Amino acid sequence: MTLHEPMMRYQAPDEDGEFTRRHIGPTDDDIAAMLNEMGYGSLEELADAAVPESIRLSTPLQLEPGRSEHEVLGELRAIADRNEVRRSYIGMGFSDCVTPPPILRNILESPGWYTAYTPYQPEIAQGRLEALLNYQTMVCDLTGLDIANASLLDEASAAAEAMAMAFALKGGGERRVFFVSQDCHPQNIAVVKTRAAARGIEVVVGDHEAFEPGPECFGALLQYPTTDGVVNDYSEVVERLHQAGALVIAVADILSLVLLEPPGEWGADVAVGSTGRFGVPLGYGGPHAAYFATRDAYKRRMPGRIVGVSRDAAGNSAFRLSLQTREQHIRREKATSNICTAQVLLAVIAGMYAVYHGPEGLRRIATRVHRLAMALAKGLGNLGLEVDDRPFFDTLTVRVGQEVDIEALKVAADQRGLNFRWYDDGRVGIALDETCSAADVADILAVFGGGDEAAAGVDQLVVDAFQAPDVLPEALLRGTDFLTHPVFELYHSETEFMRYLKRLESRDLSLTTSMIPLGSCTMKLNAAAEMLPITWPGFSGLHPFAPAEQAQGYRQLIDELGSWLCEITGFSAVTFQPNAGSQGEYTGLLIIRRFQERRGEAQRDVCLIPASAHGTNPASAVMAGFEVVVVDTDDDGNIDLEDLRRKAEANSERLAALMITYPSTHGIFEPGVREVCRIVHDNGGQVYLDGANMNAMVGLCKPAEFGADVCHLNLHKTFGIPHGGGGPGIGPVCVAEHLSAYLPGHPVVETGGSDPLGPVCASPFGSPSILPISWAYIRLLGAEGLKRASEVAILNANYCAHRLEVEYPVLYKGRSGTVAHECIIDPRPLKATSGVSETDLAKRLMDYGFHAPTVSFPVPGTLMIEPTESESRAELDRFCDALIQIRQEIREVEEGAADAEVNVLKGAPHTAEAVCADEWNRPYGREVAAYPTSWTRRHKFWPAVGRIDEPYGDRHLMCKCPPPEDYL
Repeated sequence: MTLHEPMMRYQAPDEDGEFTRRHIGPTDDDIAAMLNEMGYGSLEELADAAVPESIRLSTPLQLEPGRSEHEVLGELRAIADRNEVRRSYIGMGFSDCVTPPPILRNILESPGWYTAYTPYQPEIAQGRLEALLNYQTMVCDLTGLDIANASLLDEASAAAEAMAMAFALKGGGERRVFFVSQDCHPQNIAVVKTRAAARGIEVVVGDHEAFEPGPECFGALLQYPTTDGVVNDYSEVVERLHQAGALVIAVADILSLVLLEPPGEWGADVAVGSTGRFGVPLGYGGPHAAYFATRDAYKRRMPGRIVGVSRDAAGNSAFRLSLQTREQHIRREKATSNICTAQVLLAVIAGMYAVYHGPEGLRRIATRVHRLAMALAKGLGNLGLEVDDRPFFDTLTVRVGQEVDIEALKVAADQRGLNFRWYDDGRVGIALDETCSAADVADILAVFGGGDEAAAGVDQLVVDAFQAPDVLPEALLRGTDFLTHPVFELYHSETEFMRYLKRLESRDLSLTTSMIPLGSCTMKLNAAAEMLPITWPGFSGLHPFAPAEQAQGYRQLIDELGSWLCEITGFSAVTFQPNAGSQGEYTGLLIIRRFQERRGEAQRDVCLIPASAHGTNPASAVMAGFEVVVVDTDDDGNIDLEDLRRKAEANSERLAALMITYPSTHGIFEPGVREVCRIVHDNGGQVYLDGANMNAMVGLCKPAEFGADVCHLNLHKTFGIPHGGGGPGIGPVCVAEHLSAYLPGHPVVETGGSDPLGPVCASPFGSPSILPISWAYIRLLGAEGLKRASEVAILNANYCAHRLEVEYPVLYKGRSGTVAHECIIDPRPLKATSGVSETDLAKRLMDYGFHAPTVSFPVPGTLMIEPTESESRAELDRFCDALIQIRQEIREVEEGAADAEVNVLKGAPHTAEAVCADEWNRPYGREVAAYPTSWTRRHKFWPAVGRIDEPYGDRHLMCKCPPPEDYL
């Protein structure tokens, strides 16, 4: 791994509360003034008004006081030093790589990239969307398939998503068998089994050569190359499966596809895999973006996000998220996947790795890795060892023979700091990667040959390997070009590449520009001190299947962070395996299902979900095998207790769980939450609490104490991990003591409860390399700082609601007229009086330099605002002033002073190109279009394109880079 070492001194230690003051936006004077304006004397008084007394903590959090950045970075350095970073040749779907320094510095470590949000407002997300389109084009080219999405969470869960898609297309009724080759990576097999069990799918694991598919088989999973490195010709297997009406899914190593025949060309219907080896650090298992590609005929069944090309109001090409009807927030319980995001930051890195190297660069890397593996195979053979002679790409399987002492080999490897894959049957797996050299081949040979003398002549072995005939038969070699679009050829000098990255970054509105007030999304500060450690080699360089004694630092980090989250939530145990909030929902529900089965009540298969819930909730429930029953909400936005009681009692024999979000998705602390939990428990169910809004509760109340049994947390929301333009995320699941036995396990690394579920993702601990961010967040703030962050989040939301409700009604309020950490404003009446929609309002905010709040969720036609605790009073006022001024612009339409069809709102957003054009035929001035306020004159963020024609992009679907003539 080529990553820089951190400096040891960042700043002198600070006295108490310094980081808290830097993390929280409003000053003490601002807080006092804001409270006074709303009629409150203190933060505590406001919290007492907003949070029901029945759930308030009686004692403070039992966490240490906050520490300075200097102290926390020193502690993290000591933890990282406990991890022993060795040369790992374990493979199994995880390979080391070199992160090009321009990508490291300009993307991974750049807040312009990692603080952006999911591109729901595409006019101000064109840079990220273009980068994702590059990624999709790269995946399509390498896999030989028609369409790719903008990434999934990891390889194993992507394989499970592919199985679910195949089942939706070809399965059902008696057709419920899914075949998995025994040559797949063990974690892929295990995750597929976990997903299949919940859906009533029978997984058959066996020899793909011997498997004869019958009419009950709807799909099959094949690893390419296999887990032990063999490159198979699957053509006959695929023909048999297709004749039986089954779909074929290939799990393919993306670097191998540079040299090997693409899956789409040998008949695969779907290809999935990890793009981790394209520039993303190992990170003890993640995060790594998974790719997913399929044939055009199946595009409307694909999980995840797809970036496509449309056009803007001026007819210019523009990028957007396509096929939006697949969004789980819309399809709810009819969804075939609960994935609502992607691994955007990592997908951007992988796509830019291809841009940086281009097709010839990738060929050099893949050829070098492959030829070094050939040299190693020859050297091992010269030592008298039996090397599997079937075709391979970069992974060898060695049978050392009974005369060789395996334990002595392990000692020799340990002495040289090398990790191999040790099979139970005496074989040894050795996987090479981009970071390997002739010296590494010599080191490996020395282990197997008994000393340095065995490595003699390695240079000649390597020379011979590069000149020898390929061990891969010609029929298995790639015969088609890839990465032929100009974007993969234009930026190979660092100067041009740097400018390209910065040009794309400038087309996105991130937190480096202004606040992003997205309700339910918590776009708050990601402090630099929290972000620094993730690229330290001690955290970024470990293989997830390295021996536990080499990962003592990670085990300490995971244990400490887990104990803190349990203290914060009141629960007894936690798993970090789910690598997204959606995965956390799914995992928590599987835990409840296992609990009901183990106590002899497997018939319990009904999950109650409020109508106001996140759309992923019902999708997750269906994935976990539940039948969804929707519970009404009352006029105040609360769960209708009478409807809940009726439906719980009516389903009392089958009730498994209730899913709730707290504070509610309507942005209020529901006063009856204890009664909600009691009703469910009285009827035999468990309470699953979606912890997406935990940032309003930390230090004020604990979910476990007011009745929840399970809670997933979004570490990328409450606990400081950045959204990264739509990912990465982590969704750890906290559980009560009676559920702790069922936390998910893993087939390779010991983890989970005493009676664990199968794994839900590829890595034993999900995405560990970003856990230092949340560890640092909690350590820096401490007990009092965490509580104050929650209080100020509530303050800022109520302040915005207070300032805006004169012009925009606040749809829901809790007791005492307060909201929680977010509020919903209702511009729907204005549409009747002016014709101006919530979309017009959102687009006009771009001209003021702001990202829109969440549009039409959870209530169609409304805007949900979440200011977070990190925004200053000045920024909150600027945002509120913008919305108030926009209301005046709407009033001009209402009064006839502005045209009802051609006005500054309908024309928004306004690009520099439009404003500077010689022709301006609009009835309003250029100045009011582009510079509506004083602050837009001081610093103007220009939308990259005009308003995008959303339907056009779906009618003319294009999900690869535009034609070269358009691009150039």
